Amino acid sequence: MNNAIYLTTTEPFSGKSIYALGLMNLLASKTDKLAYFKPIISGSKKEKDRRLELLKEHFNLNQGYEEMYAFTRKKAFKEINKGNESFLIDTIIEQFKRLQENFDFVVVEGTDFTEVNNVEFDGNISIAKNLGIPVALILNCEKRTPSEILDMALSSVHGFTNEGVQVLTLVANKVAKDKMDDVSRRLGALFPKDILISAMPVHEELSNPTMAEIMESLGANLLFGENLLTNRVDHSIVGAMQLHNFLTRLGQNTLVVTPGDRGDIIIGALQANVSRNFGKVAGIIVSGGMHPEPPIVKLIEGLETIVPILQVDEGTFMVVTKVNQIRARIAAGDNEKIALAIRLFEGWVDETALTDRLTAFHTETLTPRMFQYQLVKRAKGARKHIVLPEGEEDRILMAADMLVRQNVVDLTLLGSKEVMETHVKRLNLSLDLDKVFVENPATSPRLEDYALTLFELRKSKGVTLQMARDLMHDVSYFGTMMVYKGHADGMVSGAVHTTQHTIRPALQFVKTKPGNSTVSSVFFMCLPNRVSVFGDCAVVPNPTSEQLADIAISSAESAKMLGIDPKIAMLSYSSGSSGEGEDVEKVRKATELVKQRRPDLKVEGPIQYDAAVDPEVGKKKMPQSEVAGQASVLIFPDLNTGNNTYKAVQRETGAIAIGPMLQGLNKPVNDLSRGCTVVDVFNTVVITAIQAQEQ
Repeated sequence: MNNAIYLTTTEPFSGKSIYALGLMNLLASKTDKLAYFKPIISGSKKEKDRRLELLKEHFNLNQGYEEMYAFTRKKAFKEINKGNESFLIDTIIEQFKRLQENFDFVVVEGTDFTEVNNVEFDGNISIAKNLGIPVALILNCEKRTPSEILDMALSSVHGFTNEGVQVLTLVANKVAKDKMDDVSRRLGALFPKDILISAMPVHEELSNPTMAEIMESLGANLLFGENLLTNRVDHSIVGAMQLHNFLTRLGQNTLVVTPGDRGDIIIGALQANVSRNFGKVAGIIVSGGMHPEPPIVKLIEGLETIVPILQVDEGTFMVVTKVNQIRARIAAGDNEKIALAIRLFEGWVDETALTDRLTAFHTETLTPRMFQYQLVKRAKGARKHIVLPEGEEDRILMAADMLVRQNVVDLTLLGSKEVMETHVKRLNLSLDLDKVFVENPATSPRLEDYALTLFELRKSKGVTLQMARDLMHDVSYFGTMMVYKGHADGMVSGAVHTTQHTIRPALQFVKTKPGNSTVSSVFFMCLPNRVSVFGDCAVVPNPTSEQLADIAISSAESAKMLGIDPKIAMLSYSSGSSGEGEDVEKVRKATELVKQRRPDLKVEGPIQYDAAVDPEVGKKKMPQSEVAGQASVLIFPDLNTGNNTYKAVQRETGAIAIGPMLQGLNKPVNDLSRGCTVVDVFNTVVITAIQAQEQ
């Protein structure tokens, strides 16, 4: 069951407050464990977000204000400008997940469009996608024709669905009352039935500002009429002509803007307000920094009904311009508007259909950021100790800084502490080396014990004690021995050293798991809407059928370890029984071996890449297959194919490739590419920690 929804719009002032109030009121009738979350707020820490205050106060939400948002707009753009988009998304996911775990339902509100910006529209798509929740898309239909509304709806919905985000409901808000039926009918015909269509009419009482909102927006002084600040302003006029001409221009709910020395206009407006022959005057603004003359003030004070009279320093023209730019908002404590918004929602939204869709929603989408968030959370769940032999390398130190700040694992860095301190200062890192273990193999008190252990393990291979001592000065041997002896749970190396240098010690004395004679590797390919497992792309050059079966079974176990349902595709240049040749037969035999050894696994082979991952192609080529078109574990026939394919997919699609992760060893030792990034190091350490949890 889904327990969250993402409210978003494509432009400012679309009426998000109305829908938010109505939806929260609907949900409050079903549970009192409700949360509201706005990833990025437009205000600052000092100036609280209006909508968060409104909803927290009205629904008495059991959340601290700080729990209701992740970033201020200023802080968010600072992170984006520094290239820290991944940190931004990770923080939002983490805060959302905490709410999701502790509350029955979370309503998430997209960014405010106080500045029209396509980046923000794209940002809302990205956040909704990474949270894995459906969208309620609210359109501002004010002053638009039905055809314009349809065009806007189509492009907006496609913006989300093309990125794999489900639009649960589309809300056409502020539709002209005489166009309601036409808009509802045409939208219903345009979109599939699984998108709930709602149309809500424009409502002047909610669309137009009150005198209180105008006073706050202008920073005006209140002279009279505090008790009537809730008066709604439908239009404004300038009182600069003679009184008899001014009176003819008064309509219903009029705001009068006039210089402070025009006592005749002020008194005329107040009298017109109580006259049966004129419409209601919402309020008066006296401009130019002038106050009404004392006799006028005395006369006003003697009146029974006084509309709000505000005083500002700006000239009349500037005031009118500013007033016309003010948009109505629903403020905390404005019970009349709140009640009206909820009634509007209840009157025009099919609450039963909306509830049914919310509870039925399910997504298969797994974005790279969601996957990485789940990995980090998993690693934190049972903290492990990882050794990094290349502790003096810049990328290793930068990744260690990230790991320590996020409190993911315990770390040992091998090398000279003095050298590390120099690099930390040069790189301007916050890494406190007292919060990690630093060990120099050459001066370590463990050196002799490790050398003796290696000697006993390898003396049958001609290794002498002196040779063992010399080898233990090598950081790869020392780090691997830490893992072997249980002084560390896993090792990550290879940013400086070759793959052979990194894994040779592990092959010599850590050895392979029982029943698996093949050490292989996988990459976790984080594609836009899914995560696929690619193996082997880094270790075994030309595997036999037996080795391919080992790789497939190990890769399936690696997939399951990280929450991916393994559906194995044994790749070749033909699908099914159509192809012939030595290479195809090798894959066909490997597939049969997997089925014999692990009948519980779903496996298909030989199969071509397109038939493995494309549902339409898979259905055509292998219609009876449980794997075709939906493979999550892709086993390549040789290293040449695997390595080139993973790099091509990574470069052409922008996929994040996490790995290689070595599999088949008794204890986790993982190899980095010498061209690895800081993020690659971070991700590999996280995966190594998770592997260690499985030991």
